[in-house]
Amino acid sequence: MGKYFGTDGFRGEANVDLTVEHAYKVGRFLGWYYGKQAKGDRCRVVIGKDTRRSSYMFEYSLAAGLTASGADTYLLHVTTTPSVSHVIRTEDCDCGIMISASHNPYYDNGIKVMNGNGEKLEESVITEIEKYLDGEMEEIPLAKRENIGRTQDFAAGRNRYIGYLISIATRSFKGKKVGLDCSNGSASSVAKSVFDALGADTYVINDKPDGLNINRDCGSTHMSKLQKYVREHKLSCGLAFDGDADRCLAVDESGNLVDGDYLIAICANDMKQRGVLKKNAVVGTIMTNMGFNKFCEENDMHFVSTKVGDRYVLEAMMQEGYNIGGEQSGHIILLDYATTGDGQLSGAMILSIMKRTGEKLSQLAKIMERLPQVLINVKVSREGKLSFYTDREIKAEIERVSEILGDRGRILVRVSGTEPLVRVMLEGENLEEIQNLAEEAAQVVRERLA
Repeated sequence: MGKYFGTDGFRGEANVDLTVEHAYKVGRFLGWYYGKQAKGDRCRVVIGKDTRRSSYMFEYSLAAGLTASGADTYLLHVTTTPSVSHVIRTEDCDCGIMISASHNPYYDNGIKVMNGNGEKLEESVITEIEKYLDGEMEEIPLAKRENIGRTQDFAAGRNRYIGYLISIATRSFKGKKVGLDCSNGSASSVAKSVFDALGADTYVINDKPDGLNINRDCGSTHMSKLQKYVREHKLSCGLAFDGDADRCLAVDESGNLVDGDYLIAICANDMKQRGVLKKNAVVGTIMTNMGFNKFCEENDMHFVSTKVGDRYVLEAMMQEGYNIGGEQSGHIILLDYATTGDGQLSGAMILSIMKRTGEKLSQLAKIMERLPQVLINVKVSREGKLSFYTDREIKAEIERVSEILGDRGRILVRVSGTEPLVRVMLEGENLEEIQNLAEEAAQVVRERLA
C-alpha cells in the first residue's frame, strides 16, 4: 500500500483525507500519462460514481483535471464499478475511474482507477501518481487550444452494460422471487432492470439513495434486514450489494446468510461439473474460511490463497490462467465474463444454477461446511496502523493464541487496506473458545494502537 492508495484506491473522509485538490491532480496525472500512450487520437477516460453526496464534487474535479491535460472524459453518472470496467473494455477507453468508498459510510469516498483492460491500476503507475501528489515530479503541462479535452454525457454506456448482463444468462428466472438490497448505492440504478429483464419477480429494498444513506444499516455489510425481508415475504432468495455493487452476498429461502465463500464454492462446483473450471483451481485469500479448503480437497480442486484484496485475487488468476476467485466479503471474479468483482453478475450466476439444478439455495450451500469464525474490527489511529507491524506485544499475543489453538484453528490479525481498522479474525472448532480468544487479542490491539 502507498501513502494515499490502499488495496482499493485512494480512500478517506471527503474533504479531510481526500480533497477536491487531490482529485483534480489525479485527473491531471491520468490525462497526461495515458495521453502519451492513447489508443486513438487522444486519451479517452470513463468516470462513474456512487450515490454519496461528495461523489458529485469529485466527479467534476476529476473531469476538470483530465480535460485540462487533454483527455476526453465520458460520464456514466451513478453506476457500478463493474460497469466502468466493462465500458473501458468495450468502448476502447484508455482508463477509467470509479468514485466510491465501496462499503464505507457516506462521509468517506474514494477514487478507484482502472487501466485500459478494466483491471485495477498497476502499482508502478500508482507510485508515479503519488509522486505527483507530493510534488516530487515536474509540473504537468496544460493542454492548449484544440488539445483541451471535452466532457460528455455517456449514460448510454451504463445501459449497454445492463444489456450485457442480461445476455449472459442462459435461461429465464421466471418463478423465482428475488429480494434485492441495493444498499442505497450504485445498484439502485442497475439491479432491478437486470433481474426484471431476466424474468424474476423482484422485491427491492434500500433503493432510495439521498446522498447520506448509502450502506446505512443495509447492503452486504448489514444483512439482517434482508434476512428478515426474505423470510417475511417467502422469497426464493435475497441478494445484497455494497455501495458500488462489486460485491454480492446472498440469503437463502429461510433467511440464512450465504457468504462469498459459499457462493464461490457453488459456482466452482457448477463450473467443474460443466467442464469449464480452468486448471481445476479456485483462488481465495488468507481470510477464506478453512471449510472452503476442505471443500476443495473433497472435490479434487486446487485452492490458491493470496493476500486480502480482490486486486491480488485477480493478479493470481491472470498470471496462472484461472477463471474463478474471490473473497468471503462477496467480491467474486468470474474472469470469463468480467475483470472485476460484479455483484449483479454473481447473483445472476447463482440464480442460473438454481434454475438449472432445480435446487433451493439452502440445498446448494450444503456443498460446504463452514468452520466457526469470529471477526472483530478494532478502530485504530493513523499512527497505530503504521506501528502495528513493529509492535512486539501484539506479535506476542498472536503467538500465544496460535499456541493455544494448535491445529484446531488459526488467528489472523491484519491492517485494513480501506479503513482505519485492524481486523482480528479467529477460526476454530469451538465457537466459545475462539470468541474468548478473539476478545483477548482485540483488547491488546486496542490498548496498543487506539
